[in-house]
Amino acid sequence: MAKQPMLKFVNVTRDMPSKRAADERNKDFHEIYAEFADAKAKEQASRCSQCGVPYCQAHCPLHNNIPDWLRMTAMGRLEEAYGISQATNTFPEICGRICPQDRLCEGNCVIEQSGHGTVTIGAVEKYITDTAWEKGWVQPIAVTTERDQSVGIIGAGPGGLAAADMLRRAGLQVTVYDRYDRAGGLLTYGIPGFKLEKDVVMRRIDQLAQSGVEFVTNCNVGEDLSFDAIRGKHDAVVIATGVYKTRDLEGPGAEATGIVRAIDYLTVSNKLSFGDEVPEYEDGTLNAAGKKVVVIGGGDTAMDCVRTAIRQGAESVKCLYRRDRANMPGSQREVQNAEEEGVEFVWLAAPKGFEGEPVSGVQVQKMRLGAPDASGRQSPEIIEGADYLEPADLVIKALGFEPEELPKLWGVDGLEVTRWGTVKAEFKTGKTSLDGVYAVGDIVRGASLVVWAIKDGRDCADAVLAYLNDSRAVAAE
Repeated sequence: MAKQPMLKFVNVTRDMPSKRAADERNKDFHEIYAEFADAKAKEQASRCSQCGVPYCQAHCPLHNNIPDWLRMTAMGRLEEAYGISQATNTFPEICGRICPQDRLCEGNCVIEQSGHGTVTIGAVEKYITDTAWEKGWVQPIAVTTERDQSVGIIGAGPGGLAAADMLRRAGLQVTVYDRYDRAGGLLTYGIPGFKLEKDVVMRRIDQLAQSGVEFVTNCNVGEDLSFDAIRGKHDAVVIATGVYKTRDLEGPGAEATGIVRAIDYLTVSNKLSFGDEVPEYEDGTLNAAGKKVVVIGGGDTAMDCVRTAIRQGAESVKCLYRRDRANMPGSQREVQNAEEEGVEFVWLAAPKGFEGEPVSGVQVQKMRLGAPDASGRQSPEIIEGADYLEPADLVIKALGFEPEELPKLWGVDGLEVTRWGTVKAEFKTGKTSLDGVYAVGDIVRGASLVVWAIKDGRDCADAVLAYLNDSRAVAAE
């Protein structure tokens, strides 16, 4: 019997894929981490302790069977590892790249808690699926029985695409509507290439298209096509629009030219990676080259903006955040990467106002941390008399996203929303107040992680399928 190739965490240390040098990677938009070689992937997978209660799996929103595919990888059975990974995750190669593993699976690894260093779960997940694509194991969905019922999905981000994948596998006719010229949502236009190269997203969308999923792009619901028209065309509808409304800055001068939204800035940069002509970049409006850039915010979107500005050739890039490093919501790994690439973080600092037209400076007020707020985090308090002016030619608002007013935007009655403006939907199923209409992802949760959107899309697909089965049974009576 072959020797068990696991439990090697005692004598094999944690090792991540090598990271390209900062002064090399900060000049392009290619991913910064190298691929694992086969031997290294097997070695790192073999560190898994195969514990009885896998906390990595429990803390993964998708409850991926992580110990199982780590074991298959360690044994060199990569096609089986991919099968196990794909069974619970529609886009494992995307999650392997952009999930905050330090807060989810890896952060809760049992051997990490015992002081041996976590298993590099994300890097192995990425390696497995990239190998699957390379070897041709990833194929279009083979539908065994076509059904005449159809589902319309509004939004081609991770939640909508995950639902489309599952519903198509069940033989349903699926049409995805999206406002942009390419599918993918924030995967395509919100996340920079140095974290997620665009061919990784496009090949999944192409796989879905080859599987029979229809994509209707450049379609702004409420303008180009009414919500009622989509409802009338399909037997069920899934709302997966995400949240795109930017939280605004306040204070004098906040409307000045040169103060821009993070989503606009990142979208333009990502369009360039496709080779598109982008006037806003060419005329300098959304181009950081040669400018003093100030990004306001402390989440992952802010990290994407500062690192993009560095790559565009900014003269300087500073990130203002009103709390300290320990209390910022963004990934600590991303902060480290940004610092290595030349970004300066200004902690305990918030904008008070802006000078110039176009903007020439940010009036910064210094903060200190006081008593905890309702979430348990310490609330920032202003330090009186400590204001100063930070020179800036481009200010990027990365304060988070809020939902658009869909009932008003789409002119639809009866679609209930919460007091935060998110669509009111049942937990687990995504069922809304309208018959046959479901909602998933950020438009229900508020701004959240891609992995949660995938989870919601998959769960919702099960609920939609049950609804359509019930509808057919009733019609047959």
